Amino acid sequence: MSATSNTAGRGAGLRPGGVKVRVHSIETLGALDGPGIRTVVFFKGCPMRCAYCHNADALSADGGTLMSAAEIAAFAVRYKSYYGQTGGVTLSGGEPLMQADAALALTEALKAEGIHTALDTSGCIFAPAVLDAADLVILDVKHTDPQRFFDLTEYPADGTFKTLEYLKGSGKRFWVRQVIVNGFTDGGEQIKTLIKAAAGAEKTELLPFHNMGAHKWAAAGLTCRLSADAVPSAQTMARLNGLLRTKQDKLLQRKK
Repeated sequence: MSATSNTAGRGAGLRPGGVKVRVHSIETLGALDGPGIRTVVFFKGCPMRCAYCHNADALSADGGTLMSAAEIAAFAVRYKSYYGQTGGVTLSGGEPLMQADAALALTEALKAEGIHTALDTSGCIFAPAVLDAADLVILDVKHTDPQRFFDLTEYPADGTFKTLEYLKGSGKRFWVRQVIVNGFTDGGEQIKTLIKAAAGAEKTELLPFHNMGAHKWAAAGLTCRLSADAVPSAQTMARLNGLLRTKQDKLLQRKK
């Protein structure tokens, strides 16, 4: 069963700046979470339990800091000169769509300040209003096979696949990302399926799993299911990225 947010559009009487966001942390001058230089707002809470999660301390919906969308937007404005023509603010987590109303309010508050917005999400909770509001969606597709997806995340794939299809049909700018984990997502056929599924994406990226966040699992009272053996080698990444480029080139040639 997939989850769908109750946020179908901008609600009557919704005051975007007054809605509270449960924030794990805010990172400034980030360069890895979307185009350009960005402020990254990490939302608290995620329904998934990805084996490779590097922010295990953000999984619980409890704790964190409550901030209004207006407060966060005002903080982001202070760094506006660094964003230039390509940067902005990225909503990440955790899973920002677990707080869909807050994500929508923050996105609208930022856009009112002329700040580019990116939504970094697994899409596991289908929230079309938030997808529509963001300038860019960065979709993390955990696996292309539903069973392997569940094995990796302990959560159904339905929401992610529904979100992907929605993005492809909406004309929205979106990127697709996948974390490469030995024994899970390092197969050539899986990558070929991902490339086909991601047709229409502005960019498809393969990111190597790293275990630098393993200490966060212990701190959160959780057990990390992956060891250092799950980290892909440079050779594996080169092989898969080579396959990605080859398949993308063939798709471009077919369109000509």
